Amino acid sequence: MKINHIAIWTNQLEAMKTFYCQYFKGKAGHKYHNKKKEFESYFISFDEGARIELMTMPDIVELEAHQLLSCLGLAHFALSVGSEMEVVRITEKLRYDGYTIASEPRVTGDNYYESLVLDPDGNCVEITV
Repeated sequence: MKINHIAIWTNQLEAMKTFYCQYFKGKAGHKYHNKKKEFESYFISFDEGARIELMTMPDIVELEAHQLLSCLGLAHFALSVGSEMEVVRITEKLRYDGYTIASEPRVTGDNYYESLVLDPDGNCVEITV
């Protein structure tokens, strides 16, 4: 068994697509559009592993930042970039481009080398080896 994909609701479909394609070498499939439901989505594929489905609809409810701190559910997902040097390079590129670095590159207590950044919607993305 393996994870096929994770899905993320967004009000910034194109910006989110650009983020995952530009910084993590994702490849976007064709935009799916259900006119009746006003639903649109992209699947972002990577060289290996699970895909990300980015989804939008007009009536999606946004959570306030303080709600995110105290809710159950997905805390983050990790994207493996192959080396410690690449973790640092991507983190610095994201910082330069104005993204929030939530945790600097470091070795964690469980021996992962990682940083934590926020995507355009504020989702926590762990960048790891």
